[in-house]
Amino acid sequence: MDRRDFIRTLGRGAGALGAAWLLGPAARTFAQAAGTAGPGAPGGVPNPGALPDLVAVKGGSAASRVDAALAAAGGISRFVRKGALVVLKPNMGWDVRPELAANTDPGVVKRLVELCLAAGARRVVVFDHTCDSWRAAYTNSGIERAAKDAGAELAPAHAESYYQTVANPAALTLRQAKVHELVLEADVLVNIPVLKNHGGAGMTCAMKNLMGAVWDRGYFHASGLDACIAEAVLLRKPDLNIVDAGKVMLSGGPRGSAASRYSEQRLLLLSRDIVAVDTAAARTLGPGPDAFEYIGKAAALGLGQPDLNKLSIRRIEL
Repeated sequence: MDRRDFIRTLGRGAGALGAAWLLGPAARTFAQAAGTAGPGAPGGVPNPGALPDLVAVKGGSAASRVDAALAAAGGISRFVRKGALVVLKPNMGWDVRPELAANTDPGVVKRLVELCLAAGARRVVVFDHTCDSWRAAYTNSGIERAAKDAGAELAPAHAESYYQTVANPAALTLRQAKVHELVLEADVLVNIPVLKNHGGAGMTCAMKNLMGAVWDRGYFHASGLDACIAEAVLLRKPDLNIVDAGKVMLSGGPRGSAASRYSEQRLLLLSRDIVAVDTAAARTLGPGPDAFEYIGKAAALGLGQPDLNKLSIRRIEL
């Protein structure tokens, strides 16, 4: 299935989105490849005391999904040490209200800020290289107020002076890029994308969200979008990926409009493995990872595991 076919199919397939959750208890169902493994086996429920590779939480509020996912993954202190500079990279690129789900849910960001500070982070900084006016996008996405209320700082990313050139010797296409200084300085980088339709890439999720950490995004589109999305992960791999799939935009992405179609999924995915989390998101969205070339390219670079049946997955329904 090519990208145009995928987008047409997605427009018809809202009812199928996340349908695996309807097939049985959350502990045994998830939008992944066919086949069920037994407890403790790859693709099954983790052994008692073992930490999962991937956590999927369904139901509850945005904050409660964050709490449940991090608890299952070993707690926030597994990722954030006392005195750490924590940088949160949500999607807040669009000057639209939160209900349009073009940006990460402010409730997800707020709760993460609270947890990072409670774990002893010395600073939590939130930023995005926006597509719309940065001041308007920060404000109208609802993220600026939510993050500040929780104790975070908001940093700008609209000027080239905030970026540093980084060589990318393992890449074939994206041989270098200008990366935001906060990404390079961070002790902990948390990638917090919203899952949604994208007219160019097909899907916005964890890897695509990192385009908001570089300066020259035009190069990605001109030189091979899928290759550059995959190779950008080599510049600075996030320490943790948390995917907001609470309300999923099915059409009209990435900005969305009043005519966009949506599915209320109330879902959150968490993993340190950016390939695995994008694979799970692709299966949740509908067509699976084969519809998005960058997932296969990132897997070929050794950036993660695309076969969910080889992973330990914890599934939680609130």
